[in-house]
Amino acid sequence: MQAIKTAISIDKELFDQAENIARSMKVSRSKLFVIALQDFIEHQKNRELLVQINAAYADEPDETEQTLRHKSRRQHRRILEREW
Repeated sequence: MQAIKTAISIDKELFDQAENIARSMKVSRSKLFVIALQDFIEHQKNRELLVQINAAYADEPDETEQTLRHKSRRQHRRILEREW
């Protein structure tokens, strides 16, 4: 993996918190920022995936699917009634 140096500006309070966390984790600030950015990117991907999943299930089932569901439920009830 090729590393690229970059400079960022952050508030002193945030910098101090990052410094403390990096020290407690025994990693460099650079590594801490990489970990945080990777976590943020993964979180964003998961949010986008959730939006796509919700969109896929948001639409109502069409008439064919509703008919199939109805028949499946009826068949399921018949099976259960026979077992009892």
